[in-house]
Amino acid sequence: MKTRVLVSLMVGFATVYSGGAMAAETVLFNDAVVEIGKTLPDPLDLWVSPEDLPKVTGFVLKEEGACFEDVCIPIRQDEDSEKFVTRAGEKWVNASALTKVLQQSVVVDRDSSVWSFGEVPAVRSSATAMGMAPDFAIEDREGNLVRLSDFRGKKVLIATWASW
Repeated sequence: MKTRVLVSLMVGFATVYSGGAMAAETVLFNDAVVEIGKTLPDPLDLWVSPEDLPKVTGFVLKEEGACFEDVCIPIRQDEDSEKFVTRAGEKWVNASALTKVLQQSVVVDRDSSVWSFGEVPAVRSSATAMGMAPDFAIEDREGNLVRLSDFRGKKVLIATWASW
């Protein structure tokens, strides 16, 4: 078995070639490694099952389309389109087509079938509009892991420094 992995600061996708008609995918998303059992083979796009869509994008396929919190992308599920198809009775969602609608940055190595998706601008900007910083974790001076979310509801001053 041949394995290729992309390590990136963005969301990365690494394909595991198993020799079958449907490729297995390993997806790095939200600080987690997600194993996707099968995808719909396509030389240009990443097609995943509706059950796997939330694991790789955070979006859930609902009747009205692919939704994350209050952001929804309309997807008709009664006919094939560039975002949704049915093959051999199985439904597939085009995760890479969603990135175009969301104006999400994508890096693709087609020869290696490796994908790297950036943050969703609409989701990121909604946190900014609400005045909320994204959660992160860092070690304090004693080596204890501290998360910003540990201080939710309190005023926090974050001071940073860099040598460059």
